[in-house]
Amino acid sequence: MAYATLDELRGRLDWELDEDELRIASTSLDDASELAAMYGRDWPEATAPRLVKTLVLKAASRYMRNPNGYTQSRAGDETLAWSDAHGRDAGSVYFTREEIRLLEELAGRKPGLASAPIFAWGTKSRTKAEGLVPVDYKGDRFPMFTNRGPW
Repeated sequence: MAYATLDELRGRLDWELDEDELRIASTSLDDASELAAMYGRDWPEATAPRLVKTLVLKAASRYMRNPNGYTQSRAGDETLAWSDAHGRDAGSVYFTREEIRLLEELAGRKPGLASAPIFAWGTKSRTKAEGLVPVDYKGDRFPMFTNRGPW
C-alpha cells in the first residue's frame, strides 16, 4: 500500500534517480504510507485525502534528500548543512509534529478532553441515555451500570 507513486516522488526531486535510489525511493514511499496509516487511519488508497498524499511525498522526499541523516557535509571550501532538529529521526522516514497533527485531524482523532455524566449507584440519571456511556468509535453508546446490555 502506498498513498503516492514513484513518479510523483520523482517530480519532487531535482535529480534523476539511479537504480539503487529508485529502490530506496519505493521503500520510502511504503514506509511513509505505513506511518500515515498509523498516525491517521488506514485509508483505502483510492479514497485517501489528498493531503495524506502530500504529506507522504514530503516525508519521502525529505528522506531521499538526506538518507544517511547527515547534519553537515564538506567538500573543499563548500559546506552543506542540514537541520538536526529531528535528532534520532534523521536518516529515516518521519513526519514532523505538525504533519502528525494534520494526519490525526484528518482521521478524526482530535486530542482533548471529553466528559461523561456520572451519578451515584441506585439513583436516576437526568439524561435520556441512562447508563450509556459515549464512545469514540461511531457505534452505539456502551451500556454501563444498567440492566440493559450485552450481558
